[in-house]
Amino acid sequence: MRKHIPILTFVFILLLQGFICYAQKKTIDQKVDSVLKMMTLDEKIGQMNQYNGPWGATGPLTNDNNLLSQIKEGKVGSMLNVTGVKRTRELQELAMQSRLKIPLLFGQDVIHGYRTIFPIPLAEAASWDMEAIERSARIAATEASAAGIHWTFAPMVDIARDPRWGRVMEGAGEDPYLGSMIAVARVKGFQGKGFGHTDAVMACAKHFAAYGAAVGGRDYNSVDMSLRQLHEVYLPPFKAAAAAGAASFMNSFNDLNGIPATGNSYLQRDILKKEWGFKGFVVSDWGSVGEMIPHGYAKDNYEAAILAANAGSDMDMESRSYIKNLAQAVKEGKVKIAVIDEAVRRLLKKKFEMGLFDDPYRFCNEEREKQQWDNQAHLHAELDIAKRSVVLLKNEQNVLPIKRSDQTIALIGPFVKAKSDNLGFWSYDWPDDSLRVVSLWEGMQKKASKGTKLLYAKGCNIIDTSSSGFEEAVEAANKADVVIMSIGEARDMSGEAKSRSNIHLPGVQEELVKAVAATGKPIIVLISAGRPLVFNTVAEKAKAILYTWWLGTKAGDAMTDILFGDYNPSGKLPMSFPITEGQIPVYYNHFNTGRPAKDDNDRFYRSAYTDLSLYPAYPFGFGLSYTHFSYSGITLNKESIKPGETLKASITVTNIGSMEGKETVQLYIRDLVGSVVRPVKELKGFQQVTLKPGESKEIYFAITANDLRFYNDKLLYKYEPGDFKLFIGTNSRDVKEADFKLIK
Repeated sequence: MRKHIPILTFVFILLLQGFICYAQKKTIDQKVDSVLKMMTLDEKIGQMNQYNGPWGATGPLTNDNNLLSQIKEGKVGSMLNVTGVKRTRELQELAMQSRLKIPLLFGQDVIHGYRTIFPIPLAEAASWDMEAIERSARIAATEASAAGIHWTFAPMVDIARDPRWGRVMEGAGEDPYLGSMIAVARVKGFQGKGFGHTDAVMACAKHFAAYGAAVGGRDYNSVDMSLRQLHEVYLPPFKAAAAAGAASFMNSFNDLNGIPATGNSYLQRDILKKEWGFKGFVVSDWGSVGEMIPHGYAKDNYEAAILAANAGSDMDMESRSYIKNLAQAVKEGKVKIAVIDEAVRRLLKKKFEMGLFDDPYRFCNEEREKQQWDNQAHLHAELDIAKRSVVLLKNEQNVLPIKRSDQTIALIGPFVKAKSDNLGFWSYDWPDDSLRVVSLWEGMQKKASKGTKLLYAKGCNIIDTSSSGFEEAVEAANKADVVIMSIGEARDMSGEAKSRSNIHLPGVQEELVKAVAATGKPIIVLISAGRPLVFNTVAEKAKAILYTWWLGTKAGDAMTDILFGDYNPSGKLPMSFPITEGQIPVYYNHFNTGRPAKDDNDRFYRSAYTDLSLYPAYPFGFGLSYTHFSYSGITLNKESIKPGETLKASITVTNIGSMEGKETVQLYIRDLVGSVVRPVKELKGFQQVTLKPGESKEIYFAITANDLRFYNDKLLYKYEPGDFKLFIGTNSRDVKEADFKLIK
């Protein structure tokens, strides 16, 4: 028998190696199923439960003294607002004490940067630069993942047409085409080369769906719209995010046509998971499962849990509805175990893809965290993206750029020396921000030559009504050759729960501008804000206006580079700016009525206000440059196309100014007659071109029948033969046009 022992041992080793190889070759789906089979019902529901960390919150806190013990019992699947390698490791170690040792997911609101704060998303959208936007998200993911974060609750891809809604700052504006491209860029940036890489974080497309259409621009409010408008305007960025591989979606707070999004199976099951084939998971927004009770859609948390789970909400963020009620609902047959299994399968799959089952601590590397803490390359990238985000709205008599030397410059306003206000809403405050964040004053001090004298006067605070600083401001202006005024809204005036009925400049800032303008000195105004503001008096008094949004860590350097002409502004507005609140909603891609007004003089029995212009203060796509561009007429390669053919449109753009500049050439389409009315213009493409003085370039666009599709009254996505107009220009208002036909 001893002679056979080596042979048996050899066979055993081969079998063992084969088993190991088989286990290694198991697909993630097979691994997920293996874990799922071992889980109890309570453990499954635990994976669907997300708690806030004990250190911070983005919603009303729900105290839970048993948090740590629940993690050890496997009753928590994810944590949010837990950052830093030390903290995430501590909680992950508790999860590793659970029976099945299923790792936690750590989520965080990394909206426009982590350690390095980039311009707010609406500002980045003004760059119309997809590579820059993707790079911003890529850097944010690199820094956040180094701090132990696996998952960001971004991008917000809600279309927004009402600037009274505070969360416009978090999205990409009013247009579904531009919004879809930006959604893809941000998903790609956050998720990098893919899950399994330690610098990739899971993206979360939010808020699903139509949150940006809240009635009256009031946050959390109801949404009531046709399904055609939903599919045509509000869903495209979400569909694009899903197609780009977004790991997760987040429900919106609003009800949609009477059904809260969190309990809306049409949104979550029919559209997202079935029609679009989405393979990720859906998380509720903060407490939104339980909030179906005050909506009047659920009687209590038990009923809310049933409605949300059956509708396709896979994870409950902070309402405690699932953890306390789903087990009973399953036992009573109100929720099928298959519903629970599907949700948990989606959640476990992402944990496997992130590599957390192989190494729960792979995102807890202290050395990597230190390396990313002060990454200078990231700061350089932030400065570049900040400059691309600024929009030049006015430049009378070419007052900009200003001379670098031999003059006196007065810097006036509450934002001149501001630090944290440059970061905007949804940003982190670090202890060393006073050193890292660059104010306009600091930027000017670094760039001004020795022959330039800088004067400073605050003039007023952002919000209060005191004009006691006006005298000092006027005195500084009188001593100056040119005046730079930095005004706007505080960082907490736009964002979640920051809806405003009055979107004029707050406090007495407008009066400050009037007082300084009375000196007769040329005034350049910089406006820092998270949304389109109303500033008609300022626009009248100022020689030049730069809309600087909230630009982030290197804000002061970016503004200074533009003021001195080291960078030629190229931003374009992603939202129309209203003349006053009475115009809202105002957006470029509206329908005509049966009585459309031709212009501001045509008001008799027409669709127009008798006391307001038809036109916004600044249209979608608007943005000036220090140079000037001329557009030739449009040339088409044919007058008509059939399905399967391509219409080629070309236009020559020439830099007729004296500086090199970048122009965003925009293509719009109008379907003149359809089975349902069509918008007066729809963005269908754009290209950015950089031209030297005197240089020309021919820009080409290709249009096919697929670009002419729309949703008809039966929700069929189709094109219809007929007459079309094609527009190419510098914004949605100032365009050249041509006609073509789509024929059968």
